[in-house]
Amino acid sequence: QVQLVESGGGSVQAGGSLRLSCEASGVTFSPNCVAWFRQAPGKEREGVATIYSGRGTTYYDDSVKGRFTISQDSAKNTVYLQINSLKPEDTAMYYCAADRPWLGQACLLWRNAFNYWGQGTQVTVSS
Repeated sequence: QVQLVESGGGSVQAGGSLRLSCEASGVTFSPNCVAWFRQAPGKEREGVATIYSGRGTTYYDDSVKGRFTISQDSAKNTVYLQINSLKPEDTAMYYCAADRPWLGQACLLWRNAFNYWGQGTQVTVSS
């Protein structure tokens, strides 16, 4: 049974940084993709970053390039999202998701490409 547990969210001022963690258990399929999505109140859930396990290949949504960094620690079964220069518009619930690569080839920032989700961690940025 796949379980994803996010942590590291909080309330910060604009310009600050946070590091979110996603600890995975029960992931028996390999390779796999782990992604971070976020959902602000009244908005659709959007993908911000994804990493292809093993290869370490990463992909970011254009809106977060240069400020967000996704990384993995395979020994700890944990994927991180480092967020720098936080902006009020980054305020959202951040979710971790995992699944096999889409069509066995690529990690996509597409909600339907992921069947396994965590409960989320809240990030609130004040101006």
